[in-house]
Amino acid sequence: MFQAPFAAVFDWDGVIINSEEYHRLGWERLAEEAGLPLPEGHFEKSFGRKNAEIIPDILAWSQDAREIEELSFRKEEHYRTLVREGGVHALPGVIPWLESLQQAGVPCGVGSSAPRANIELSLEMLGCARFFRAVVTAEDVQRGKPAPDVFLAVAARLAAPADRCVVFEDALVGLEAAQNAGMRRVAVATTNPAERLRPFADRVVARLDELSVAELAGWFQPTRG
Repeated sequence: MFQAPFAAVFDWDGVIINSEEYHRLGWERLAEEAGLPLPEGHFEKSFGRKNAEIIPDILAWSQDAREIEELSFRKEEHYRTLVREGGVHALPGVIPWLESLQQAGVPCGVGSSAPRANIELSLEMLGCARFFRAVVTAEDVQRGKPAPDVFLAVAARLAAPADRCVVFEDALVGLEAAQNAGMRRVAVATTNPAERLRPFADRVVARLDELSVAELAGWFQPTRG
């Protein structure tokens, strides 16, 4: 039986780190390198999505599986180069919140649409791998967000029932995935304003250390009649 007050499932980009500019520049470098156009508003539409969906559906660059894979690989290589050059830092409030969860015995995992190499690079640079018992990335699931697969996979690896999980997300498509997984949702107002996130979340915060373990644990206490 699951004994912790709840399990915490974190998206990565926009929740643990602010990688927005690196991703934007990664797409721009790839577009210049490959001689491909970037449609207006493409970046905002891609938040939380897998490259395998972004390239054919949002950018309309290719429908060929091999070419999509090659373009995705090159984009993420550009991204990791930018991260190594510029460095990466946890968003304000992240480390204190992870420490609070660890002290309370709350198991934590990562559920991201990013490639594993991106997450592993950031974990190494931040030195925060100790906080996460499970890491599920784009390679681990066939369907990306808003399908619930990535979050359900994290829950399984944490041995936590889906209805005892709290997802921390910044993207609307990720909040939809959490809802589809039957999980509670905390929205972080980094890439979207709070008012846009509020209808899709149980709680909206500007930074994670606004939360308390007791508050979230209370979501799972049986109500008294």
